[in-house]
Amino acid sequence: MKRYVVDAGVLFLFFIDDERVKPYFDEVIRGEAQAFISDVNLAEYYYKTCEKLGKEVADLRYHQIRGSDLEIVATDEELTWKAGEKKCKHRGRLSLADCFCLALAELKKATALTTDSELAKVKEVTVKHFNV
Repeated sequence: MKRYVVDAGVLFLFFIDDERVKPYFDEVIRGEAQAFISDVNLAEYYYKTCEKLGKEVADLRYHQIRGSDLEIVATDEELTWKAGEKKCKHRGRLSLADCFCLALAELKKATALTTDSELAKVKEVTVKHFNV
C-alpha cells in the first residue's frame, strides 16, 4: 500500500482544491493509500491558518483534519530523536517542522508530499514537491 506524509503546505493546497494534490487524498479516501502528518506539522498548519484566515477557520480545519482519514502521529521518543538528527544534518536549510515531516516519512517508509523547496532536495526519502 502506498504511504504519504504530508506537510502543512500540502494541507493548504488541499483546502483550496488544488488539483495537483487531489489524487493523493483521493487514494487515501478510497483506501488505496495511507497518509500521515506529525502533530508538529499539524500545529504548524493550525498557526499559519490562524495567521492568514483567522482562528475560527483554523479551529474548523483542525477538527476536520482530526476527523479525516489522515493519521495524526503523536511525537514520541523515536520520532523526536530522528527529527533532531535531521535538524542537525540539515541545519540552516530545513525548519524543525520540515525535519519532523522528513523523519516521519523515513519511519513510515513513505513519500513526503511538500511545498518546501529545500525539503524537496533531500535524499533520505522519496519526495513529491508541489510549487506554490
